[in-house]
Amino acid sequence: MNKKFYLILVIFVISVTTVFSQYTPFYQWTLLPQNQMDEIVGETSGETSLHHAIEMVGYQRNRPASEYGKGTFREGKYVLEKLIEYGINGAQIERFEGGQTWDGIKGELWERSPNKKKLADYDDIALSLAQGSKPADVEAELIWVEEGAEKDFEGLDIEGKIIVTSGFVSRVHNLAVQKGAVGVVGFGSSRELKAPLAIPSSGIRGANATFGFYLTPREGYKLRDRLIRGEIIKVHAVVESEMLPYDLQIPTCVLPGTDPNAGEIILSAHIYEGYTKQGANDNVSGSAVILEVVRALNQMFEDGRLQRPKRGIRFIWVPEYSGTAPWVNAHKDLMEQTLCNINLDMVGLHLKSNNSFFSLMRTTFGNPHYINDVMENYFVYMGEVNREILANRSAEKIANQIIAPSGSDDPFYYQIEQHYGASDHEVFNHWSTHVPGVMFITWPDLYYHTSEDIPNKLDPTQMKRAAIIAAAGAYTVASADEEMAVSIANTTFSYASKRMGIEIARALGELKKSDKENFNTECKKVLGYLETTYNNELATVLSISELTPESEKLQNQLDVLTTSLKQIFNSNKAVLDGQMEMTAAKLGVEIPSFKLTQLEKQANELIPITTNELKQSGFRVERSIRELPEETTVKYPYRNIANSTELCALINGKNSALDMKKMLDTQYKNESDLQSILNYLELLKLKGLVSF
Repeated sequence: MNKKFYLILVIFVISVTTVFSQYTPFYQWTLLPQNQMDEIVGETSGETSLHHAIEMVGYQRNRPASEYGKGTFREGKYVLEKLIEYGINGAQIERFEGGQTWDGIKGELWERSPNKKKLADYDDIALSLAQGSKPADVEAELIWVEEGAEKDFEGLDIEGKIIVTSGFVSRVHNLAVQKGAVGVVGFGSSRELKAPLAIPSSGIRGANATFGFYLTPREGYKLRDRLIRGEIIKVHAVVESEMLPYDLQIPTCVLPGTDPNAGEIILSAHIYEGYTKQGANDNVSGSAVILEVVRALNQMFEDGRLQRPKRGIRFIWVPEYSGTAPWVNAHKDLMEQTLCNINLDMVGLHLKSNNSFFSLMRTTFGNPHYINDVMENYFVYMGEVNREILANRSAEKIANQIIAPSGSDDPFYYQIEQHYGASDHEVFNHWSTHVPGVMFITWPDLYYHTSEDIPNKLDPTQMKRAAIIAAAGAYTVASADEEMAVSIANTTFSYASKRMGIEIARALGELKKSDKENFNTECKKVLGYLETTYNNELATVLSISELTPESEKLQNQLDVLTTSLKQIFNSNKAVLDGQMEMTAAKLGVEIPSFKLTQLEKQANELIPITTNELKQSGFRVERSIRELPEETTVKYPYRNIANSTELCALINGKNSALDMKKMLDTQYKNESDLQSILNYLELLKLKGLVSF
């Protein structure tokens, strides 16, 4: 070990300590100047957002048949009427071909003996009737089958009976009917201890589908206990349902920018998640908040309190995935001009009572973009100005509390997290589109996908804060000039420094756990953490050039920042090299040479690039490899890939297959198998989606 290494180590420790220390308690800042933030904070309303949610889904209801077919769904009609009321020119509902969906009409379950009482009613709680239930008029005896597993049916005569189970109706139904049951009553729940009145959103399907009823866990356990005690309980089940056609309805509008050629930012929220399931937080809350963002921004533009930005801000309210994908496919020309997507999914929950955080889900390495850091800036600001800071208690304890008049006055519990999909931003991030998309979400949520996802779980303060962050972030990008672009670049660099610090800490921690057998492979892996993180941060900083591509001032600053990123990487690598030396000495092994194996050489030389076939395709096109002959897919197994969607996103004509493995290993807990990656790429090639 030489003195130079120890000096680098000291510098590293100081820099990481600085990175992980708290923000200066008296310095809260945003990319937008304070006067503009004051306008946005003052104009946005948590109460208006909550009112929207109540109007759209005040309770979960039996959707009338008139809304299907060529009718208009209640939520979309409400959004369009509000947009027109707000004077938004060009607001419309775009329609795409749908299909057929189940629609419940009636569902009642009555106990006939020994008592006469109603056990469940579709009109009382819409989710008490399992989606997909077929028409029925049945009187039968109830029988208890525990969790409804195969072993639980042994020795039971269930022919012509309705089973009662603590399992999920969707999991138990088909097996029960095969064994002769005429229907199912279930009360399975993954959250029964904390939400004993919540019925999960669930359904049944299949050629042998009959009907299913759901009880709350509280009522379900009462019924179970009666059956276990030996009571003979007979019930009468009546179900009316039908299959109805529907189309995919997408309310949409745009607040145009001053330059039609400058591009757009898209805010999205799914207003439908299947038409029978309706949820206040998931996701009418996101839909309500972006509706408030439209109103607030448009009002400020019209009043002249905010200058109309150069770029447009577009809003879409979509059926989750099923509507987003055809909308994006129908607007591929627009996608070429879209800078980024901000997706709001479950954003209104009262955080404190759910032990929840408001989380920003970043883009992956496959879509590096400054939108992550723009949004992080506003999350951090909201967190810092809404908490009591001990260092400030002699003066201003809370810097700038932002609350709704009827909402909570809680601190802002937030988290900046690694990418998570499962929402509409994935359609934008998809490799066929490559529009970087981030997501806002409150998590955990005890009530999502249950009958208890109703407006009383929402907090006007949280909805106001979500609207402010979304509006400020969108306006920052939409209005960005040369000066703002430089500010975004500097902000991105500061957050990049933190993330690079986290990765060297992770690398050092994992390296210390290595042993003689895996030392070489561990060294390769943790060095990959540093290399791929640096490359991602470099690409993120360079993405800012799209804001003012002709700016010499911005380019000069980007040169300075990218040089600095390289210096940070070199310093971190020197620290890692030093740890490798110490670990090698401790284990009594040689320092790794990092020589590539034959398979790694092959992967390092294989650089895939997308084809025109992909560009003409759409969301989830990679699933078409399942259409290949079985002998082909057997020849190229690919099970051991941490995330195949991200693997596809990493295909850019620059990354080799070996680069992709390193990037996957850096981002995901499970290590990806290199041969599986090569096999998957070969299958994509056979489908004509990539070439080498």
